[in-house]
Amino acid sequence: MTLAQPEPGGLSPASGRYPRPSPTPQRGGLATTACMETLQVGYLHAVAAAAGCSLAQPFPDNGIDWHVSHAAPGHTVDDEVTIKVQLKCTYQTAPRPPGPTFAFTLDNDHLVKLARSPVAVHKILVVMLVPRDPDDWLRAGPDHLELRHCCYWTNLAGHPVTGRRRTTVRIPTTRIFDDRALREIMTRVGAGGRP
Repeated sequence: MTLAQPEPGGLSPASGRYPRPSPTPQRGGLATTACMETLQVGYLHAVAAAAGCSLAQPFPDNGIDWHVSHAAPGHTVDDEVTIKVQLKCTYQTAPRPPGPTFAFTLDNDHLVKLARSPVAVHKILVVMLVPRDPDDWLRAGPDHLELRHCCYWTNLAGHPVTGRRRTTVRIPTTRIFDDRALREIMTRVGAGGRP
């Protein structure tokens, strides 16, 4: 009895049972903006994990994406402090923006919520800059997982509304949102200060 040898890679595409694989795997049909939202949430989760923070997502979302909490014995206002985080993501500003700030535009209703002062729970805006091409968002290797490019943060408390429907705010390029920045924010809030 003679046994047939399997085709390399499975059944033959000529059999009509399986399509020929494309040279480049296809991206799913999810809208790019939805993918950008998912990517920035992954970035926030990684930063929070490295900073020893817990995350909670308000439901329903009332203009704030996440609550980030940090418990530490050094906090004087409470044993655990919380900030509210609004995430935004854009490819309209190139990565590594030159100068001390870059421009980001918010709807006025959203700015009013983020700019309210005084508040019981401080809020920050975190803006992620990504490459235009999703193929450039992620790099992985045996010793790293790299999300590209970067998140920056700012506290907009007291910021005025200047536009009719939208207002442009300036995001400092020195405020890179990483685990150290988040721990420093929580330390200041835990001492009764602002982010």
